[in-house]
Amino acid sequence: MTQPPHDEPTATSTEELREQVEQTRHELGDTVQALADKTDVKARTQEKAAALKEQTTAKASELTAQAKAKASEAVHALQDQLPDDAKDKAALTAEQVKAKAAQAQRAWQDKAPESVRDNRAALIAAGVALVAAYAVLRRKKK
Repeated sequence: MTQPPHDEPTATSTEELREQVEQTRHELGDTVQALADKTDVKARTQEKAAALKEQTTAKASELTAQAKAKASEAVHALQDQLPDDAKDKAALTAEQVKAKAAQAQRAWQDKAPESVRDNRAALIAAGVALVAAYAVLRRKKK
């Protein structure tokens, strides 16, 4: 048991022996740490989960890009197959929809001030009630 390993020379002094012992302790500590890391299931699972998440995100990005490219190709292929009169009709319909949307928006904006005018009496009554309530509450404090 006290025989040194065959590949390491024996120490010639106590200082060398102490250095060898210290080196062996460091090596043993590293070995123990490596074994402890292998047995830390939670940490290994978290590392594996992080790696899988990264791979999944990369693959999802790749597949999304491929799907967008194929959809774009399909749209262009369909557009090439459409007759010119259908394309013109679709463009005209799109313009009409935009015009009607703009008209509806203007009508709504014009209607809002009209709603205020129609309910003027109710708004004035609410304002008077607020002022009266404020005055009553102020008198009670004094």
